[in-house]
Amino acid sequence: MDTSPHAPLIGTLLDGRYRIEQVIAVGGMATVYRATDTRLDRVVAVKVMHPDLAGDAEFSARFIREAKAVARLAHPNVVNVFDQGADGGRVFLAMEYVPGRTLRDLLRDRGALSVRAALDVMEPVLAALGAAHRAGLVHRDVKPENVLITEGGLVKVADFGLVRLLGGNDATSTSTVGTVLGTVAYLAPEQIRQDGPTDQRVDVYAAGILLYELLTGARPHTGENPMQVIYQHLHEDVPPPSRTTPTIAPELDAIVASATARDPQARPLDAVELLAALQRARRALTPAQLDAEPPASTRRTPHHPTTERTAVLTRTTVQQLPPELLRTRPIDEPLPERAPRRRRLRSRRPLIWGTVLAVVLALCGATTYVLSEALYTTVPSVLGQSQDQAVVILDKSGLQGQFTPQFSETVPSGQVVSTDPGVGARVRKSDPVKVVLSKGPQRIAVPNLLGLTLDQARESLTGANLTVGSTTDAYSDAVPAGQVVSADPATGTRLAVGSPVALVLSKGMTPVPNVVGMTQEEAKKALADQGFQFQSGGITLFGTGKATTQNPPAGQPLRQGATVVVNFSLF
Repeated sequence: MDTSPHAPLIGTLLDGRYRIEQVIAVGGMATVYRATDTRLDRVVAVKVMHPDLAGDAEFSARFIREAKAVARLAHPNVVNVFDQGADGGRVFLAMEYVPGRTLRDLLRDRGALSVRAALDVMEPVLAALGAAHRAGLVHRDVKPENVLITEGGLVKVADFGLVRLLGGNDATSTSTVGTVLGTVAYLAPEQIRQDGPTDQRVDVYAAGILLYELLTGARPHTGENPMQVIYQHLHEDVPPPSRTTPTIAPELDAIVASATARDPQARPLDAVELLAALQRARRALTPAQLDAEPPASTRRTPHHPTTERTAVLTRTTVQQLPPELLRTRPIDEPLPERAPRRRRLRSRRPLIWGTVLAVVLALCGATTYVLSEALYTTVPSVLGQSQDQAVVILDKSGLQGQFTPQFSETVPSGQVVSTDPGVGARVRKSDPVKVVLSKGPQRIAVPNLLGLTLDQARESLTGANLTVGSTTDAYSDAVPAGQVVSADPATGTRLAVGSPVALVLSKGMTPVPNVVGMTQEEAKKALADQGFQFQSGGITLFGTGKATTQNPPAGQPLRQGATVVVNFSLF
């Protein structure tokens, strides 16, 4: 049973609609519960603001306005917002419930990821942030705790509770004047300084920190207290990930450096630009660079970072940093020594029982994780690989493929077109992965259409997955009228599916032209133009000197090459 201060909400019906069932997470601004929407009979996540923040009328009003803005943001990698409201002194959001785990859970379990896995996570994160940025929204609290990974492997960005509308005035910001809302480890320098307006590049900075953490298993800026971390954000560049993980390519070092530049003007304009840079870098990397495993020391760090809650930093807090943190510290000068802890006078018995409980929970979690890793895995990318290569890649993940050939106009023959389940999906190792192999482009031979009627030719082409193209008529003494004389392309030519075939239909034998009244030269040419032979039949003494009769007569159908006899007058 949950004994947290927020447990009294469990079992209550919020706003007469949402039945609160269990605590999912507790953050610096709100508590998130699993609940049932009793009207639509569906599971939702309900985020209830802490009373101290909900009591601020101005903050609550801004929170609700920004929630409405986020609700209009429809993207597959963004956790949907369904509803917002207030019940007494409780201000809440009803959101999509995403079963799975957070990216923080994954980092805590695995440590650093391979480059391919890191990019598989970052690309949907940046796609979600990019959609928000192009819609005029800034997240302002990008961190592993706010990245959810579903049981099917889908990545979703959550908790737009600190979102701000770009181009808005003070009335459109969820932070009150003189405060900074965010998580210290991921705050951009301009968020800390509060010396001017912030924009979507604070999300780009946090995304750069997140990428560094995925590649190395650790955050770039750490310290014994938040003030030391703040100092590093303000005065120290993020080191290249390859310094701790040598297998990381220079292209990724450059992207991290660009995204985490202390000067916001030196960063990509928004997440869309950062995503484009990341995808360009990915295409430049070899499979070996993408799949190289990080050093064992980064796979599971001995001291995993605890979940960080969103914090509130006042302007006064920043201005009153200890002098030793504000001044520029030489590289070889050690950080101030940690103050000795005060001895606790309370009984150690609760601590012992708490430790025992934590160990038991850790063992249960470890057992679940081991069983999960033993039974399940993630479908690797085999797109564009040969069957032999795909077999090796799938085997490394403990999977077997069922290969099926299929024609493809875009993928070369012998390479993988697609997989089912798709890349990144979580599957049982005992279940086969359906793999489609390209047979190359499908090509169909034009059937023999000569002598067919138009309807017969159309039926024959349809049966061959081709279509009738243009049709024209021509005289033919060899092919009866209405039948196909020729096809273009010709019989046997191999065409793509759906390609058109032009047909020439016979008009029958050619009619003899009328040459009566023509001179000898005119008659000879008229007959030759229609494919006939000319023969003079005789000359009469009186007349006009032109053709007087012809045999066969004009209009009679005649085969090509036949002779027409023409009689002429002398004068």
